Amino acid sequence: MEFIADLHIHSKYSRATSPQMNVKDLAWSARSKGITLLGTGDFTHPLWLLELKKNLKPSEKNPGLYEHEGINFMLSAEVSTIFYVDGKAHQIHNIIFAPSFEAAEKINLELEKYGSLGSDGRPMLHIEAEKLVKIVLSVDKECMVIPGHVWTPHFGLFGSQSGFDKIEYCYKDQTKNIHALETGLSSDPAMNWRWSALDRFTLISNSDSHSPAKMGREANVFNCKLSYFEIMDVLRKKDKNRFSYTIEFFPEEGKYHFDGHRNCNIRFSPKETKKHNGICPVCKKPVVVGVLNRVDKLSDRPEGFVPPNAIPFKSLIPLQEIIAEAMNKGVATKGVQEEYKACVQKFGGEFEILLKMKEGDLRKNLAEKVAEAIIRVRNGKVNIKPGFDGEYGTIEIFGEEEKQEVAEKQITLF
Repeated sequence: MEFIADLHIHSKYSRATSPQMNVKDLAWSARSKGITLLGTGDFTHPLWLLELKKNLKPSEKNPGLYEHEGINFMLSAEVSTIFYVDGKAHQIHNIIFAPSFEAAEKINLELEKYGSLGSDGRPMLHIEAEKLVKIVLSVDKECMVIPGHVWTPHFGLFGSQSGFDKIEYCYKDQTKNIHALETGLSSDPAMNWRWSALDRFTLISNSDSHSPAKMGREANVFNCKLSYFEIMDVLRKKDKNRFSYTIEFFPEEGKYHFDGHRNCNIRFSPKETKKHNGICPVCKKPVVVGVLNRVDKLSDRPEGFVPPNAIPFKSLIPLQEIIAEAMNKGVATKGVQEEYKACVQKFGGEFEILLKMKEGDLRKNLAEKVAEAIIRVRNGKVNIKPGFDGEYGTIEIFGEEEKQEVAEKQITLF
């Protein structure tokens, strides 16, 4: 059974998160996109945990999972671990998975010793990363800890600002219990394949969403039983037969792909950063080194290398963004939202359209520009101005002349 899973999102109790990140709206959005399994996010927050227990019921068919209105949920949380190594401060984000409310509650009892769980959906804990792993696994051996968005400069395992050059420096004797890594929006599997030290890890991708619209912008496509325990087994074994592929952002669109200074409007490729000796020419301070630069620094393989056990990936742009560009309107405008809802209702979900509809069916059933845009995205024919220092990259499917044509006439899908 092949299904799509987005295992890292946040609830309305996380900072800068939409109030629509509640169970009911999460389930509705998952159905519209074609997501079968969602991480709950934020089970460490006491109020969110109460809402989860009230609104989710244990699945009768899918062991270790919970259900709400036909959507499956896996108990998950993200925590920020703050600690020092050799006098240097590190702040590393970790994702925790648990197979039951009982396990989640026991984890919370232990973690509240290291920080306030009620202050944020993603709490800051004064605890070493390896100690976090020990605590979580001592509660239930079926739990799992996965380093989150590992290349993000400020909070990633390998990030340029507070990260490490080797995973062992962070997790020490618990490295053996780290089986998977989340690549994050600013990198894709191909970038990670360049570093042989990562070969043994399963690479996963999730949206890290703070609003329903962003759910599924990255996700995982499994081909296994819909079971918490089966999915954990897939991740531990890096099983290509049961893990079909990941769904990816174009990494250039991520907020930290290039180097630079947002306040100074300085965006540098790694080569440009080297040319300027890592210094911003405007404020004369060091630039924030992004993901591509860090990958270049740590990798030991050329671009294009594919390990023999690599799990494939597909790069996509969310359907709402595609429709918005085809209509030459903003994503949040009423027209784009109406067209999106009509589209997913008629054709069975966003991923059905983006991944499965044949080219002929796209051109037959969708507006010409929308169909053409989806086909271009599938073929990687997009133009991207890379993101840097917390600023998302900008992505374009059509050139200026094509956009002008759209502006001169109304686009409708049906």
